[in-house]
Amino acid sequence: MKKLIFLFLALFSLSIVHAQKFGYVDTDYVLSKMPEYKEAQTEIDKLSMGWQEEIQEMSRSIKAMYNELQAEEVLLTADMKKERLAEIAKKETDLKDYQKKIFGFEGLFFLKKKELIKPVQDKVFDAVERVCKEQRLAIMFDKSGDLVMIYTDPRHDYTDYVLDELGLGDPNDVVK
Repeated sequence: MKKLIFLFLALFSLSIVHAQKFGYVDTDYVLSKMPEYKEAQTEIDKLSMGWQEEIQEMSRSIKAMYNELQAEEVLLTADMKKERLAEIAKKETDLKDYQKKIFGFEGLFFLKKKELIKPVQDKVFDAVERVCKEQRLAIMFDKSGDLVMIYTDPRHDYTDYVLDELGLGDPNDVVK
């Protein structure tokens, strides 16, 4: 009797698992097809380069101060040397603080990226949700995420459906 109940439960749970549909989508590929994502990425890259140039200029300024100190070191009193070293140390601290403010956790770069990219990602996630509902999928995986997919059967790839949902579908395109 116990074996019969166990067999029944095993078959019942197996039928539940097989009843659910699943699929996957490559959101990196979808995003690469979206003009608004490319525009946001271009703006982020431009901002990043500007900030990096500012940081490099600050670093060059500090290096020039060190070089000047070394060149004039023999002419300076101990107090003057100490004062210059303190000034250089202050500039180095300012540089580190600025780097953290721009590129640190929750820094300006992170916030600007979030501001520009999040609306585009939300658009993709809304399209994925609509595709899941239309195709009656219980689970949708992101092929481009941290989930490692050793093998993917193309019949479960819903990337083209998401592109179509976003109005970006091209019948000549083949999903990688």
